[in-house]
Amino acid sequence: MSDPLLRVEGLRTWFPIQRGLFQRTVGHVRAVDDVSFEVPVGGTLALVGESGCGKTTVGLSLLRLVQPQAGHVWFEGEDLLALPPEAMRERRKGIQIVFQDPMASLDPRMRIRDVVAEGMQSFGIGANETERTERVASLLSRVQLDPDAMWRYPHEFSGGQRQRICIARALAVEPKLIVCDESVSALDVSIQAQILNLLSDLQDERGLSYLFITHDLSVVRYLADRVAVMYLGQIVEEGDAERIFERPAHPYSEGLLAAVPSVDPAVRRVTPRVRGDVPSPSAPPSGCRFHTRCPDVFDRCPAAAPALYPVAEGVARCFLRQEGDGAPDGPRGRAGARG
Repeated sequence: MSDPLLRVEGLRTWFPIQRGLFQRTVGHVRAVDDVSFEVPVGGTLALVGESGCGKTTVGLSLLRLVQPQAGHVWFEGEDLLALPPEAMRERRKGIQIVFQDPMASLDPRMRIRDVVAEGMQSFGIGANETERTERVASLLSRVQLDPDAMWRYPHEFSGGQRQRICIARALAVEPKLIVCDESVSALDVSIQAQILNLLSDLQDERGLSYLFITHDLSVVRYLADRVAVMYLGQIVEEGDAERIFERPAHPYSEGLLAAVPSVDPAVRRVTPRVRGDVPSPSAPPSGCRFHTRCPDVFDRCPAAAPALYPVAEGVARCFLRQEGDGAPDGPRGRAGARG
């Protein structure tokens, strides 16, 4: 088995809470708190969870667009968090990011040709401007846009077209990993499907790896090989995508799956009793962070924090899996109710 392209170990990114005249630090928002995962060469890991769980901060931390306080990010065997700024800048050529709002990530004053060519110029790709222009035309054609569109401005395109431009810009520097941060969530369903097909085709053609950040599990099932489920800054389950969809091992994963609408009348999910609101990441609950909303909570959950226990083709952060007895047996994922 080959080494993963990306290996994250113990990543922690906290943001200080400052108050008062002298802006003293009185606490921290624990956005990412001891997160570990791997992205294989040519594979896709989906990082899923509700808004505010920390998944976007994970993506930004990998590129050091926000600075983590602890952990390791191994990319092709090199720890990105240990690199000096100039070396990190060069390493960003291998990891690109596509954001949720394409209009916000495109400079409205720049023509599309300059938007796509900007990275090439920065990293010295292409012998001259003529060669870079030809490459821009080829990239636009590959993402199914008219090459002549390079002379237009971002506001002249639809949302789906702008996202294609962002993908072309990411491809321009020949990355090996693309972080897709909610990159289809703002698009119509039909446009989502087109963009997902494009990403899948590009992966097959170029051997790309994806870290796909999303709250939409229907997107995950189409694209991902493995899924990591985040809750309050921690991964609570990670494993083979198909297994998680069929037999989730954590009550929170069950809750996310129960919220996915289905047009198939034969699909009948048992809806877990996930209750209440997500607690503040500045003051996460003691013990298991999910215990305040969990339908299976019992006495141990508020008192101690569960580890990531092995389950079939993955891990789950739940005392119900402490025995290491594999994936759940029944539709609720437990032998009997507790608590």
